[in-house]
This record gives sequence, C-alpha cells and structure tokens, in this order.
Amino acid sequence: MQTMAGGQFGGAEEFFLRLVAAFNARGVSQSVVVRPNKARGRKLRDVGVNLVELPFGKWFDFQTQPSLTAQIDRVRPDIVLSWMNRATLETGKACLRADSSPIQIGRQGGYYDLKYYRHCDHLIGNTPHIVKHIIDSGWPADCAHFIPNFVSADPGVRISRVQFDVPEHAPLILAAGRLHQNKAFDTLLEALKYTNGVYLLLAGDGPLKSKLQSLSQRLGVASRVRFLGWRSDVGDLMATADMLVCPSRIEPLGNVVIEAWARSLPVVATAAEGPGWLITNESDGLLAPIDDCRALGFAITQLAEDLELSARVAVAGKLRFESEFNEATVVDRFLALFEEVSR
Repeated sequence: MQTMAGGQFGGAEEFFLRLVAAFNARGVSQSVVVRPNKARGRKLRDVGVNLVELPFGKWFDFQTQPSLTAQIDRVRPDIVLSWMNRATLETGKACLRADSSPIQIGRQGGYYDLKYYRHCDHLIGNTPHIVKHIIDSGWPADCAHFIPNFVSADPGVRISRVQFDVPEHAPLILAAGRLHQNKAFDTLLEALKYTNGVYLLLAGDGPLKSKLQSLSQRLGVASRVRFLGWRSDVGDLMATADMLVCPSRIEPLGNVVIEAWARSLPVVATAAEGPGWLITNESDGLLAPIDDCRALGFAITQLAEDLELSARVAVAGKLRFESEFNEATVVDRFLALFEEVSR
C-alpha cells in the first residue's frame, strides 16, 4: 500500500505517480490511499490501481484514521510506503490500530521532523544528505536507506518558438518549479542582466509570481522573460529550450536536473545541496555559487556560446541518467528493499 496526502502540485507528487505506475508495470499488487485531487485521481485510476481517497485533514478529521485502518485490514499489505509528514503520521496511527501488522516505510524527499515518522520501521531518503540527516537525528543507520528518484525519459516534442514570441535563433533557457523563495528565480532574473540576448521560459506558479514579474520589469529583462504558469508539458519545453537552469537556494535533490539529463539537455545550476551533489562541475553540468547572479549569468553565457561544452555536458548528463536515475534501476532498488525488510 502507498499513502500520500500531498499538495496540488509538486515534485514528490509527480514522482509518486511515476512510482505507482512503475510498480503496477512490474506486477506489484498495490493499494493507493490519497487525498482527493481530480487530476491525480484520474491518473491513478488510469493506471488501474485500487484507489481510496481520504481527506487527511487536521483537527476535525474523524474519517481518515478509522477508514485507513479499515483499508489496511481489508487489503492486508505486507508493506505500507507512506509519503511525507501528514500521511506518514496518520498511516502510523492506523497501523497501530489495525489487526494486521504491515511494515511501514516512510519516504522522505526533504529534511523532515522525525516526530511524524516515529511509528515507521524504516525510512527512505532520496539523497545521501537526507539519509545522513535521518541518522544524525537518531534513527538507526541500518533502518535508513538511500533510493533516488527516477524521471521520465520521454524526449518531448519541440514547440515552435513563435508560440512564446521568442526569436528562432536566440539562446533560450528553461527554468521550472514553484515560484517560491527557495527556488531563487529572483537570482535568475538578475543573472539575465549579465547575458546577451538570452530568453527565459519560466514554468511554474506560486506566491512570488507578481513580485517576480515586477522584478523583471525593474531589471529591464521583462521583454526576454515568459512566465508560463504551471505546465504539464515540461518534456516538450525541454525539447524546445537550449539549456535548463536550476538557480535554487534550497534544493534537497533537484528532479528537474535529472529530467534535463534524461532528455540530453545541458544544465546550469547553483551549488545547492541536491544539484551540488548531482552535478560534477564542467563534466555533466555547470555550477555557480548560490545567489551569485554574476556567476550564474557567466555560466549561462558559457553554455550559450560554447557549443562544444554544451554538447559535452549534455552527453555526460545523459550517461548519469542512464546509469543511476532510470526507472528500471530505481524500481529494482525499491523492490530489493521490500524483499530485504520482509524477511
């Protein structure tokens, strides 16, 4: 069984959907319990899994725990894989109340407070740094496991630049993510001042949208920036752009970097924890210091002007994806862990 409350959008939510589908393709019998979300529910039903929707609410939610307990006893899973804080805490309480005794594994994609995971038997972190945080917080080392994410290798379909009012031969960069302070899209807008004729597609939505739009006007780069809102066609956008830029201040992993690697798109990123772990500078991507707009602009210019460097880092990134972050490899690691903890 997998349980996740989750928000409307997010990297964890997207990976959850990919993992459910991958398990199903491997013939894993699974039940999925999620917070209601029309688009997510439709995708899960299309996969063909046993789907239950529960509110995963706060103080006055009297439905989730008893219903989740009943579902655990009805399905009697060997393992419950729970995602993030709320679903993990509610799942742990439900497992304690259930007549059956599944093994609970909590999956973490960030630096979470372990109080929500106290009922878990094992924890998964999707980066080595997160696993270290788990162990440093007092969790037994033999019950903390590193399993990375995988991403879709769908190459996408190139979109005409006319659709974005971008000149055909202008250098075009893509950035994608929630418009939040942690993602540092303000630094990226400032970096554009230090580039020559580079255009930006910014795919995402969030609380800083109006501030970022105003900032682009003040910086004099608004004519080269396209705010696209939340997009479900990131693969197509990657097929359209010349490079991906990940300017984050805080980024535990950086799925978008792996997605770019999968599509042979060269990457520029700041040395936040996730991209700094993923990328070997000038080998499979370029790294700039966090919040250094001049250095970020210089790295963007390097890839835009040095086509040999751009091609070389794209090839190296693709090899990293194929060896470490493809679906088959990551699913094998999940299934091997499930087998190990079930003995």
